[in-house]
Amino acid sequence: MAFRDGVACRIRAVRTKVARQKEAADTFRAEQRTAGGSGEPLDRPGPPPSGFTLLPWLLMGLGALSNVFQGKAPNPWIGGLGLFTFNSLYVYVVFHAFDRTEREALRTRVALCLIGVLTCGLAIGYGGAWLMFFPLFGLALGAILRGPRLGRYGTALGVLSGTVAVVRDGWGSISIGYSTFLATMVTAAMLSLSEAVRELRAAREELAHRAVEQERLRFSRDLHDLLGHTMSVIVVKSEAARRLAARDLDAALAQITDIESVGRQALTEIREAVTGYRDGSLSTELDRARSALTAAGIEPVVRRSGPPPSAQTEALLGWVVREAVTNAVRYSGARRCEIAVAGSGERVRLTVSDDGRGPVAEREGTVGGTGLKGLTERLAAAGGTLTAGVGERGGFVVRAELPVTADLAQPATT
Repeated sequence: MAFRDGVACRIRAVRTKVARQKEAADTFRAEQRTAGGSGEPLDRPGPPPSGFTLLPWLLMGLGALSNVFQGKAPNPWIGGLGLFTFNSLYVYVVFHAFDRTEREALRTRVALCLIGVLTCGLAIGYGGAWLMFFPLFGLALGAILRGPRLGRYGTALGVLSGTVAVVRDGWGSISIGYSTFLATMVTAAMLSLSEAVRELRAAREELAHRAVEQERLRFSRDLHDLLGHTMSVIVVKSEAARRLAARDLDAALAQITDIESVGRQALTEIREAVTGYRDGSLSTELDRARSALTAAGIEPVVRRSGPPPSAQTEALLGWVVREAVTNAVRYSGARRCEIAVAGSGERVRLTVSDDGRGPVAEREGTVGGTGLKGLTERLAAAGGTLTAGVGERGGFVVRAELPVTADLAQPATT
């Protein structure tokens, strides 16, 4: 009991140390992201752009507004109404340009077409400062039409605006065509870039969240497998030592020595599991399995054939041996347990079978228990399979199959 309490205390100490290190790392990253004294994270993207971003460009129409108020434009009432209509449509379009659904809606495209018709009418009818509505129309067009077709539309608008400017005010106004084309393309490029950056930030945050979830899953799975097996071995060996103490002190001391060795090894494995550097050895796990089964009064039979698999495959198979033997010791009530490892050129197969009764849930033919479910996910991520259920001749059978060179990728979380 004292030894078990000592193991539990050491585990709690490791957990506390890891939590403190994580807290310190989070604090350091927060300080690194914070701007000097402002308290604002440097990598915060800020509020998303909106229609207010493109509103200041309406100042380009001040020349036309001045002509209306000064009476320099013929039919000022028509010019004023056209100016008001243009500004209203422009505001409507740019405020719908930053939402993908609204941007692709039919009403927004109709408003954009009306801006184009109105721009051509005002530019042809008045010329001069009214030609500046073409670059404004280019801003609206670039904000709405993003994608591969933008180049054709931008070029066509640039040619149209340049032609209207030359016909209306001569070759001195040819720059209107260039400025219109430039306004269209630059607006589309800047807004597309801003949208792409925000999507990338969202994807990065999602990937970071999934990485944290996978690490939590890895740690909980490893801790379950480590502690479940270790505590089962300790309990079994403690019971064996208690039974032997009265008639064979040397054998009881040998069991106690094994308990100490198992406890020390468990502490080492827990530390390695916390940092993610644990590489299991199949030979080591098979030796431990023999010891645990023997202490539980179960006859171990181990067979191994074929070429040795890679270290990653051995690590995964070691987890399967550990979990299957732990279940056999805890639940099976078996007298005999066979462990067979057979390798070929491309695949390696592991079978752990006993002649006991197995857990109730597992006797129903499903992969029951947190440990086996976690191993099923882990082997699937490495291109392998794990099945468990009642054998043909009774008992419980766990079968695992993996590529000879498996990859220790963590399973994706959903």
